[in-house]
Amino acid sequence: MEKMDRRVRKTRALLLQGLVKMLETHDIQDISVKELTELVDINRGTFYLHYDDIYDMLHKIEDEMFLEFNEIMEQKPVVTNSLASQGPLLEFFHFLDRNRDLAKVMIGPHGDLAFVNRLKDQIEKRTLQVLESAQSDANYKYLCSFIITGCVGVVETWLKESDPQSPEEMAEILGNMLVRHQPERAGKPGNQERLPVAEGLRLDAETERRGHL
Repeated sequence: MEKMDRRVRKTRALLLQGLVKMLETHDIQDISVKELTELVDINRGTFYLHYDDIYDMLHKIEDEMFLEFNEIMEQKPVVTNSLASQGPLLEFFHFLDRNRDLAKVMIGPHGDLAFVNRLKDQIEKRTLQVLESAQSDANYKYLCSFIITGCVGVVETWLKESDPQSPEEMAEILGNMLVRHQPERAGKPGNQERLPVAEGLRLDAETERRGHL
C-alpha cells in the first residue's frame, strides 16, 4: 500500500470520522457531501480532490480496509481441518478491533450491505479452504452457510457491546464454537470421529432441553 502525504492522511481521517458519525443515524443515500464537509469543517473542493462523491468515498474506504485484511490473512497459513486455528481468528478480531467504529456502522442498521457481503465472502473463502475434505458431505452447503452466518452474527454482537471482550477472548469463544460443529475425518490420529453435523446439533438441542427439565 503506497504511503500517503501526512496532510492527505489527516484529511481522509477527518472525512472518515465524519462519515462514521453520520452513518450512526443516517443511511448512506441520505448523506450529502455538503453535510459531511460542514461537519468536519473541510472545504467541499478539498473533498473532491480525494473522492468523486459519498459512494466513491465509501467504496474506496471498504477497498482499503479489505486490502489490509487480505494482506494480514495471507500471512497466516490455512490449517487444514482447523476452522478454530487461533492465529487467523486472533488476527481477524484484532483487525476488526482496530477498525471497530467503521465496522460497527457498516454492519449496523444504516450500514452498507456490500460490506457485509464482502465480510461473508472472506469468511466463506477461509471456510472452503479448511473444509475442502468435507465437500462430499450431503450437508456441506448447509454447514458452510451455518458457519458463515454464525460468524457474522458473532461479530455483529461483539461490535455492539459497550464493554466488549478482547480479541483474544473472542478468538477463543468463536474457536470453541467452531470446534464443536466442525466435521473431522475418522481415524485421524489424536482425534475422535465426530457425528454428522445435523446429528451433533440435534444432540446439543436435546442436551439443552434436558437441562431445563
